Amino acid sequence: MRFQTPLVPARLIRRYKRFLADCRLEDGREVTAHCANPGSMTGLADPGIRIWLEPNDDPRKKLKFGWRLVDHENGHFTGVDTSVPNRALRAALQARQVAALADYGTVRAEVAYGRGSRIDFLLSEPGLPDAYVEVKSVTLSREPRLAEFPDSVTARGARHMAELAEMARAGHRAVVLYLVQRTDSLRVGVAEDIDPAYAEALRQARAAGVEVLALGCDISPKGIEPRAPLPVAIP
Repeated sequence: MRFQTPLVPARLIRRYKRFLADCRLEDGREVTAHCANPGSMTGLADPGIRIWLEPNDDPRKKLKFGWRLVDHENGHFTGVDTSVPNRALRAALQARQVAALADYGTVRAEVAYGRGSRIDFLLSEPGLPDAYVEVKSVTLSREPRLAEFPDSVTARGARHMAELAEMARAGHRAVVLYLVQRTDSLRVGVAEDIDPAYAEALRQARAAGVEVLALGCDISPKGIEPRAPLPVAIP
């Protein structure tokens, strides 16, 4: 998935009210950017860090910049926009580039299921059980090479695991797919100390037959592309 508009570098001044970030562009101008991430963003929102913003000239948008990347200035990037995984994965699924799900030819997004929820992707193919795929954006890293989910308590995430378990028990294929928006991580873990209820819901979902997958990403100021699978450790 390529960014629609070339990104511009900046330095973070502060993130506040979860969805707002004051930033300083390289020419010295201070701007406010939209931060499309409701999580804690631990380690990703320290004042002074180098970031990349996407400008826009859409008159319907109040803010003229969107915060897309953290540049760790060591050759690694983290994508902070939680809307990116679904957009990037939809293209990869349609191109059958996700090996574990490559047998499915029809990809539908945001399909109603469960108790008033919507599944990120419903995949179908004649002769195969439908596959319900829930996508999670992973950006937290507290240990070298380890990415973790979640970065804050997510009752909604625990509910999704319970609904996927119901789909698996009903004979469908149910998948939770962690898209790791970090280029410095080689494996994925569950942050049980942050949200023990989510960790338990994931354990129960896996016991019910829910598949647990993870993909890394290639990330640069040009775009974000899903790449090779990563191992997942569930406590």
